[in-house]
Amino acid sequence: MDIKRLESLDQLRNFVKGSQKFVMKAKTIEDRYEIIESLVDKFNYPRLTRKQKHLVLIVLKIFTGYKHSQLHQLIESCLNGNLSHKKYIRVNVHRTYTGHDIELLEKTDELHYRLSSAATHEIMRREYEIFNHEDFKNISHISFSHINNLRGSEKYKAKYLHHTQARLVPIGETTKPEINGLPGSIRVDTVHQRDVYHINSVDEITQWEVAVCVPQISEEYLYHALCLLLKQYPFHIFNFHSDRGSEFINRIVARLLNKLLIHQTKSRSRHCNDNALVETKNGSVIRKNLGYFHINKGLTGEFNNFFENWFNPYLNYHRPCGFVTEVLVDFKGREKKIYGQYTTPYEKLKEISKEQDIDFLNSGVSFEDLDKIAYNMSDNDFAVLMRKQQNELFDINSLLKSQ
Repeated sequence: MDIKRLESLDQLRNFVKGSQKFVMKAKTIEDRYEIIESLVDKFNYPRLTRKQKHLVLIVLKIFTGYKHSQLHQLIESCLNGNLSHKKYIRVNVHRTYTGHDIELLEKTDELHYRLSSAATHEIMRREYEIFNHEDFKNISHISFSHINNLRGSEKYKAKYLHHTQARLVPIGETTKPEINGLPGSIRVDTVHQRDVYHINSVDEITQWEVAVCVPQISEEYLYHALCLLLKQYPFHIFNFHSDRGSEFINRIVARLLNKLLIHQTKSRSRHCNDNALVETKNGSVIRKNLGYFHINKGLTGEFNNFFENWFNPYLNYHRPCGFVTEVLVDFKGREKKIYGQYTTPYEKLKEISKEQDIDFLNSGVSFEDLDKIAYNMSDNDFAVLMRKQQNELFDINSLLKSQ
């Protein structure tokens, strides 16, 4: 910046009056220091009066952007002959472990595929104390927690190669299940029973539950099992939510749901409540009624017939479920749910349809047809017949097991 034209104090005073909107152009520290040295020498700053010094300070503030306190220190350094830009070098006096120590940690993790911090600490201790490798003298005394700190450093991450890399699976959306206050958002999970698997599903709003049985989790059986499962819902399904297991997060399921215009979602990490409803039903319904004993693979078809004709109708038309009617929040923010209504999923479906004046049923299905199923027999009478069919199926299973 050219300041040679400012030759007198009067010119400085006129410059200050006309520079109310002046924009600083000295960008580097070296240029600012040069301006300070130039004006201090030109006007013989130590011999100026207080008002004249103040005028020079104002001009320097305009050109450099420094505050008055900074300018006083810089002018004093200039008068002492040591005004120069010194590069700042940060020295961490508390640094115990050097770059060489981090390289030793990285090498150890590379060889052992990154063990736990305690196991890694033991290896480095043995390297120094037992095998007399002096390079490990410093880092052998590191704490377990600081090993994890060093593993997060940029120097470590720049070289370590075998770290686990997350792989994004482009199937399903990781999000909270879609409810929208409407029937049709189902949560799905798998229950293992020795040689067979039960695929359990439950609607979030009505608790309408459908279970099917497959001999194993594979493409050969899963596609037809899901078709059978979705067919037994009398209303349209718009959301299919599961955990992140490969039995549901695969292209076969994604293709089927996409064909039926069903949005597929999967549970989020550290959100155990995303799939909590069906997990509860696994214990209170599937395990409670079917137990834990071995089921022969050859009876998969018979179990699916039992589920479709007896067990699933029993769950939806004759077995009441608890529904939340009130949520209380205490002074700590904890929620307590009050289950003030107990009714069957079918009755809940009729109640919601009447309240919202919306017919949620699929085409070709009416409440008149479903009423014939729901009210043809009492709850106890239907349960008697259902248990009879269940016991006969269990007897056949026991007979095949003994052969």
